[in-house]
Amino acid sequence: MIWGCVSQVGDQAGSVGRVGVLAAGWPESVPATVVDRRCGSAQQAVHFAAAGVIAGQYDIAIAGGVESMSRVPMGSARGDGRPYPPSVLDRYGVDGFNQGLGAEMMAAKWGLTRTQLDEYSARSHERTAAAIDAGAFAGQLAPIAGLENDEGLRRGTTVESLATLKTPFDADGVVTAGNASQISDGAAALLVTTTEIALANGWQPIARVHTAVLAGDDPVIMLTAPIAATAKALSRSGLSVSDIGVFEVNEAFAPVPLAWQAEIGASDDVLNPLGGAIAVGHPLGGSGAILMTRMVHHMRDNGIRYGLQTMCEAGGMANATILELL
Repeated sequence: MIWGCVSQVGDQAGSVGRVGVLAAGWPESVPATVVDRRCGSAQQAVHFAAAGVIAGQYDIAIAGGVESMSRVPMGSARGDGRPYPPSVLDRYGVDGFNQGLGAEMMAAKWGLTRTQLDEYSARSHERTAAAIDAGAFAGQLAPIAGLENDEGLRRGTTVESLATLKTPFDADGVVTAGNASQISDGAAALLVTTTEIALANGWQPIARVHTAVLAGDDPVIMLTAPIAATAKALSRSGLSVSDIGVFEVNEAFAPVPLAWQAEIGASDDVLNPLGGAIAVGHPLGGSGAILMTRMVHHMRDNGIRYGLQTMCEAGGMANATILELL
């Protein structure tokens, strides 16, 4: 088990991946480790799982992640600590790093207006509602205590209603709670193995990890690395934007997918076609696996050969993964 989790304190301390193995009643022989690459933790878990399986270090790996942000609030792991030494702060001429301010910087750099951000956000809710109504998530969600769908969706969200919200990061800014991801609880997992082991167990492989890359960028604006990661993934894979039938770009803040789209050139219909974190939330350590589960099912349901997923991560980092339908 390779398990993503950002705030590894309180209820998520004690190696939450190993605790999950034991709680599930799995054999004690199944080991686990916990990965923290901020918002990309669960996507990184998939990268590690694929690499380990390919190298022959593992036969079968469960890759995923969790974050219960209602029980372990964001920033809990930091406590009273000061994670940024003067050598880092002086390098960038700042007294700290803030993703909300980074989102404001991103909107300004790409000339994104409040209306554009709110239009995108309303669309996220609309697409999620349509996906739920069409049963697109039915085969990938595990009901918990009668809860059959994500709770974050707000049907009927409009640009007009979003326009009433305050801009907490900058009084004259454009980023609000309505055009940013929701704080939520969530978890997801994927089984990663070789074709041979899958067939020996009677499992039908769904998709393969075609390409997996990382990128780093400016840690002050913080949210731009998915652009570089996507370009690297396309270059390394030999594929073009037109070859990709679905892009999952995590909706941490609306400026992220919009700036990404402006640079990469993907069309609206293949960018987050089932909505995203603005509508259903962003449980930090689990989102990478949540998006990948969504993408795998969308690819299978629609016969899409290639899908690309990317996540912005604190510190100005990003993962990008291309999957190929089998």
